Amino acid sequence: MTTIATPLTQTGAHAHTPSARVRRRLTSHGASLIAIVIALLWTTPTFGLFLSSFRPEDQIKQTGWWTFFADPQLTLENYQSVLFGTSSSSGQMASFLINSLVITIPSVLFPVALAVFAAYALSWLDFRGRDWIYIGIFALQVVPLQMALVPLLSFFSQGVELFGVTVLPAWDLEGPARFIQVWFAHTCFALPLGVFLLHNFMSELPGSLIEAARVDGATHGKILRTIVFPLVVPAIAALGIFQFLWVWNDLLVALIFAGGTADSAPMTVRLAQMAGTRGNEWQRLTAGAFVSIIVPLIVFLSAQRYFVRGLLAGGIKG
Repeated sequence: MTTIATPLTQTGAHAHTPSARVRRRLTSHGASLIAIVIALLWTTPTFGLFLSSFRPEDQIKQTGWWTFFADPQLTLENYQSVLFGTSSSSGQMASFLINSLVITIPSVLFPVALAVFAAYALSWLDFRGRDWIYIGIFALQVVPLQMALVPLLSFFSQGVELFGVTVLPAWDLEGPARFIQVWFAHTCFALPLGVFLLHNFMSELPGSLIEAARVDGATHGKILRTIVFPLVVPAIAALGIFQFLWVWNDLLVALIFAGGTADSAPMTVRLAQMAGTRGNEWQRLTAGAFVSIIVPLIVFLSAQRYFVRGLLAGGIKG
C-alpha cells in the first residue's frame, strides 16, 4: 500500500528537520542573550549613577562607584544640597523640577489633542486638498528644529505683519509667562510627527465602522469620541510617552525660550549650569542627574505596555 504524504505531514516533517530545530534554538536563545546583554549595558551606568548620588563627597571623588561594596557609606546630603540648597550655584533644583512639570504636561497635552483632530480629519473627512495637506505635514518632519528657532523668536518679539497690517502683535512675556512661548514651540515641533503617526493608525481602521455610524446618524464628533478614540488609545499613549520624554529632556528650546532663571527654566537648564559652574562637585551632579531621570523613568515604566502596543499596532493586521 502506497502512502501519500499530505501537506500537513510534509510541513510537520519540515518543522522537525535539523536546520529548522537549529534555527528555532538560535532564534530563541540568541535573542534572549542579546536582550540580557543590552539590558545590562543600559542598566549598569544607571545603577552606578544611583549609588554615586548617595555616596559622600570624599568617596565619590577618590574612588569609583564599584568600590561601594567594599566600603559602603551612604548619605542624603547630596540630595538636600541639590534640591533645597540656599546657594543659587549649587541647589534650588526643586523649583526647576516644578518648572519642568509645568512645561512638559501642557507641551504633551496640546500637540496630542491637536494631532488627534487633525489625523481624524485627514483620514475620514473628504475635502479638497486633503492629500496635499497630508504631504505637506509629512514633509515638515525633515525640517531641522534649529531652522525654526529664529522665525519663532522674531514672531514672539516683533509680531507678524502682512501688507503693513499687524496680524499678530508682539508678545512681551517675562518670568513665568515665558512658559507660553515654550508650550507654543513644543506644540509646533511635535505636530508633524504626531499627525503622521496617528493618521497611519486611523486610516487603517475598518471603513465599515465609520459608515455604519454615519448611517445611524452619528456626527464626526461622536464617531471620534466613541469609535475612533478607543481604538487608537495605544497609538495616543505611545505618542504621549514619546513627546513627554522629548520635552522633559529638551535643553535647546527651553534654554532659548524659557531663559535660565529659576522662575521659568526646566531641570535640563539647571543641570547644564551645574556642569559648567560646579563641574568639580560630582556628588551634586550625580544627585541632580538622578533627580532629572527619575520622573521620565517612572512614566515610561508605568505605561510601557501601552507604548509597546502603540508601536506594534500599526504593523499588525488581521
